[in-house]
Order: sequence, then structure tokens, then C-alpha cells
Amino acid sequence: MGPTPESSRRSRRRHWTALLGATALAVTAGGALAAPAAVAAAVDVDFPTHCVPPPIAGIPPIDGTTTGKITVDDATPQVGDTVTVTYTVVKPAASNPTDLALPADIMTPTGMVTLGGAQTGGVTVAGPKKNDPVPGKGPFPSFSMTGTFTVTAPGAITLSPGDYNIHTSYILELDTPCTVTAPPAPVSETITAGDNPPANTRAISLGSASGAPGAAVTVTGSDFTPGATVTLAGRSGSAQTADTATVTANAQGGFSGSLAVADRTTTGVVAYEGGAWSADKGAGPVAYVVLDDTPVPDGSQKLTTTVKAGTLSMAQAGDAVQLSAVDFGTGGASTGTLKTVTVKDFRGGPAGWSLTGKVTDFTGPGAKIDAGKLSWTPACATDAGSPSTCRAGSAGVVGTAGATLASAPDATLTGGEFTADAQLSLDVPAFTPPGTYAGVLTLTLT
Repeated sequence: MGPTPESSRRSRRRHWTALLGATALAVTAGGALAAPAAVAAAVDVDFPTHCVPPPIAGIPPIDGTTTGKITVDDATPQVGDTVTVTYTVVKPAASNPTDLALPADIMTPTGMVTLGGAQTGGVTVAGPKKNDPVPGKGPFPSFSMTGTFTVTAPGAITLSPGDYNIHTSYILELDTPCTVTAPPAPVSETITAGDNPPANTRAISLGSASGAPGAAVTVTGSDFTPGATVTLAGRSGSAQTADTATVTANAQGGFSGSLAVADRTTTGVVAYEGGAWSADKGAGPVAYVVLDDTPVPDGSQKLTTTVKAGTLSMAQAGDAVQLSAVDFGTGGASTGTLKTVTVKDFRGGPAGWSLTGKVTDFTGPGAKIDAGKLSWTPACATDAGSPSTCRAGSAGVVGTAGATLASAPDATLTGGEFTADAQLSLDVPAFTPPGTYAGVLTLTLT
């Protein structure tokens, strides 16, 4: 006698449960996703969750305790700043209840972070499609999701874990939503937002751009504090000279004063409130040159020379980097060191520079490794005597969008020699087909 329709339905349900049951539960915990490093401290918090597997799996809802953690890249932002938030499910509410192992990279998490205190609302977060294989009956690894929000109010802003959902791409496209049973969840992180100070609109102009040693130049200012005492001063590069004078701003914040400029090394004139120069309460420098027209005494010769401006250039110690090998089935970090890049800034002006890099996908035998899998940790050194000091870029993903390897800021006088390096790490998926994979990292100096 053949199977009844009811027994056939039960058989099909057992079949789908065997194939999808573990996946449905796995998504309540997600996969092993790399969480970006956070600057601010945060605490793990426990909260009850109710997870509903896809109906086709035939598995009842899962009620348990999730451990979550919220981290941010800036714990003391200003109003108007953008804060990056990372929501990590440290310990999921369930483990894989079946003997069926789950493959890698089938889970894509999304979720919400709840804001409270000085600013309320929610932050949408998402994670990449990435997880380690989960053995049968094994614990689910943690996963992380990131997002951003703009600070709109000063004060203490709390961040709590919220609902999350895992989308799985394993046999079928399925979703497993997990909700906070008694919202809101406990606070995991608190940031303190500051109120941006008003913009500095102070400005000055000069009656002339040059003069003989000791000649007076008229300095006109606007938008200073009404009634404030304002110092007029000469500048030689970034240093103040001995040439100073004081004026008083009128009821509208304006003034007009005279400054005698005798220092032959003068490159500009500034004006500021208070006892010393401050970019927040000052204006300038405005370019000014002292013309040395002192007559040559009889029997003497005036000697002059010229320092010519050069160029901004870079050179590499090589054009090929061999990353370490990884094993098929395991994958992981394929590491190496970027060939040293030497930057020479011989322009002698006020402009800084930036050295950036971007990479293509790594192509190989019938497959590719996404460019977003390459990360670096930059380093930068400044040669002794250089007017500028270089700054290494932030550690993180390079990808096709690119990232900064090193830079030097604008200043009154810039220049020097610098060397930039980076530790490279390519996150190779576990079951990438064996073979050699190559990508091109392009560096651009501007």
C-alpha cells in the first residue's frame, strides 16, 4: 500500500527539516564576522530574545538569552559628527541542534541599535555575508553588524542592542528574525556629545603686500569680539616675530590699525584676541614681504642666492609582494608587507600631501577573492630635519574604494622626506579553489 498524502507531507517536512533546520537555528546566532576595532570601552549585556525560524523548517520559536555588545569609533563626538556603530552578538541564544554541519559564508545579518538619552531613535546596522562553518551540535559563533548615525544633540547618548535578522542563502533564501523580548535591552555603551563652538569668521586684510624694513602696513579687521583688545603681529613661517601692535575692536567688531614690520624674515601678518595666537580667536596669516632695499656701502658687494622649489614625488622599493599561503578548506589571513614607499616633498610651499591606495579583485583559476578582503595596517616615518611630520593612515579595509596609507597636513611651510609601509592581510575564504590569485594595488600621491 502506497504512502498516504499525510505521510508524504510528514516525510517532506522531515526532509526539509534535516536540510534547513540547522540553518534556521544557525541564523539566530549568525557567523563569525570580523568586528572593526572600537576606540571607546563598552560592556557586554544580556537580554532575552525570541527568534522565529522560517516556517518551512518546521522548528518552533527559540526563546533564550542573547549577549550583545555595542562599540563606537568616537566616544566624544561633536554635534554634526558621524559616529560608526558596531553591534556584536557575542553569544547567541541557541546552538546548532542537529548533526548537520553548516557551510561557510551563507549568513547575512542586519539589525537595529536603539539610541536613548540626549538623542533618541534607531541606527540600522548590517554585516557582510561571512561566517565560519558550524559543526553539527556545535555552538554558533558571534557576528557583527555596523552602521552610522549623525549626532544631533549634545549630552549623554546611550546605545542598546536591538532586534536583528539573519538572511540565509543555503538551498533557499530565508529570513530568521530575532526580537528583544522586553525592549529596550540594557545599555551597552554611552557616548558624550559636545556642542560645536561657533565658526570663527574673523578676517583681516592688509593695505599693501610688501614694504621696506620698518615700514608701517595698515591692518583692517572684521567680526572680532566688540570691544576686544586685538594684537597685530608679524609671522615668520609658523613663528611670531617681535613686530607687534594692539588695537581695540569697535562695537561692530571691526578695527583698522597700523603695524610697523622690521623683521626681514616676515612672511605674513596675523591678528588675534587674547594673550597668544589662537586659531579660534585669530585671523590670518595674510602674506607680507619685507623688501630689503638697504643700499650697499662703498667698497662692499651684496650677495644673493635663490632657493628653487622642487616637486612632490614618490618611489617604491619594489613592485611585487608575495603574500603567505593558506590551506584549502581552512583559508584565513594571507599576510605580507608592502614594499616601502619613499615620498619626497621638495615644493617648499604650504600644501600637504596624501598617499592613498586601492586594489582590484584577486583573480585566479576560475574564481576571485573580493578586493574588500584586503586590509592593511599603515606606518609612516619622517626623516630628521623635515619641516612636516607624516601621519599613518588608519588600519582597515583597502578595497576598490581605497584608503589612506600616509599623509602630511597643510602648514605655513611644508616639505621633507618620508617612508611609508604597511602590513597586509588578505582574508581568503576557506574553500577558495587552489591556485595563485593576483590583484593590483595602485598608489596615488596628491
